[in-house]
Amino acid sequence: MPLPQDPYDAFTYPAFPFPNTHPDRLAVMATLHGLTSAPVERCRVLEIACNEGANLIPMAYAMPQSQFIGFDLAQAPVARAQERIAALGLTNIRIFAGDLLDVGSELGQFDYIIAHGLYSWVPEPVRDRLLSLCSELLQPQGVAFISYNALPGGHIRRMLREMMQFRVEDIEDPAQREAEATRFLHLVASTRPENDVYRVLLESQLQRIDSRQPNVTFHDELNSTYDTLSFFNFVKHAQKHGLQYLDDAELPPPPDPSYRQDLRPMIESAAGNDFLRQEQVLDFFRMRQYRETLLCKANVTVNREFAPEQFRKLLFASQAAGTKNEETGAPVFQLPGGIKMESNHPVVIALLTALERVWPRALSFDELVQPLSESGFVLDTAGAGLLMRLAISKMIELRKWRAPLAEGISERPRASLCSRFEGRSRPQSTTLLHLSIKLDDPKIKAFLQFADGTRTRSELLNAMVAEFPGTPVSQLEEGIEPTLRMFYAAGVLEA
Repeated sequence: MPLPQDPYDAFTYPAFPFPNTHPDRLAVMATLHGLTSAPVERCRVLEIACNEGANLIPMAYAMPQSQFIGFDLAQAPVARAQERIAALGLTNIRIFAGDLLDVGSELGQFDYIIAHGLYSWVPEPVRDRLLSLCSELLQPQGVAFISYNALPGGHIRRMLREMMQFRVEDIEDPAQREAEATRFLHLVASTRPENDVYRVLLESQLQRIDSRQPNVTFHDELNSTYDTLSFFNFVKHAQKHGLQYLDDAELPPPPDPSYRQDLRPMIESAAGNDFLRQEQVLDFFRMRQYRETLLCKANVTVNREFAPEQFRKLLFASQAAGTKNEETGAPVFQLPGGIKMESNHPVVIALLTALERVWPRALSFDELVQPLSESGFVLDTAGAGLLMRLAISKMIELRKWRAPLAEGISERPRASLCSRFEGRSRPQSTTLLHLSIKLDDPKIKAFLQFADGTRTRSELLNAMVAEFPGTPVSQLEEGIEPTLRMFYAAGVLEA
């Protein structure tokens, strides 16, 4: 029986990799909480509503010993995914057109299940089946990733959606609906005085909407179903299906109210010692609009305090570059985004210095024992706390899996086939670390294709000269090494 026509067939939803859904990220969070997660390099992954596989296919490419299954109701994106899988020659992934209400145990059991951008945009019976299916198919120590619109911040997005829906209720064309809905919101905001609270609120949301592709607004804000719910009610829904809250996919950033000791009495007064109620109170403080929640089986013991011994099971990486403060003489470590940390702490200096040498690769705790022990580090409660503070501040990354990254820039550097394939038709490409790099510059885009492992630097230069005859040879030559270093640091070059 043919599947019904889906709006995602008519108006394509932009497809990207989502780093927080990667099995490596899920395995790290599981390990910190005391679960025995499946090895990332040998696991089974299911993605529900996988679109055209932009999230799942790069995972399958980078983890050839793992198995991946994805399905989506829309047939056109699935067809594109199947073409891409065939072109890459992947045998460890299957993507098919299917209805969530029709699939079941025939898919097998999974270590990691992903449902990104689905829960809040489908009717209640489908949401119910989503959690039921996760419960049925999840391995005993498995982890499920579910994203959804959260409260109280979701009330703001719903308010905007209702205004948009009102304006375009008689417009059928998808592009026209999106354009007119967004224009109407700008009009509403413009009627208010400068610095008016209502105007500031609207404009803050419009910045988010204007920064996205129109297709996203059409499917997110103008979708026929658009639900928001509190974290606490989502967890209760999961509990009905034998699932429990593990954590969110990403550690809260440093400004988060969960780190403020002065708020603890207020949180405990409102929620007592109930961890879940405390988390809901924190969402009130955060004005939370969206969550990426991890679930596991209800009978699994979840440790809320990260035990020091769990860090021995992790890998550590950092892209922070060290310099020296000329005034104080103290080391300064800076991330590519501009975040800086100045520190004289011997452990911090030893750890970040060691990790800087091997980025984008990671080191195990055992590989870091010598520099850490020489700096006086002890993996006790205080030591684990220091590692967590560095992870929260993004100065270090926690991993469980060694991506198949090149150990350096070889004589004949090779960008991953997956990255090169994407780069042929998209303005961005997925790295082996499951991040996106922009390919806005046509020279970068072309260079990516030439770096296929068959060319030396001189041959790369010859290829670029032939491709861009109007550009001075000296200029093209000067760009070879910086581009290779950029590809290497981004995790594009493969072993």
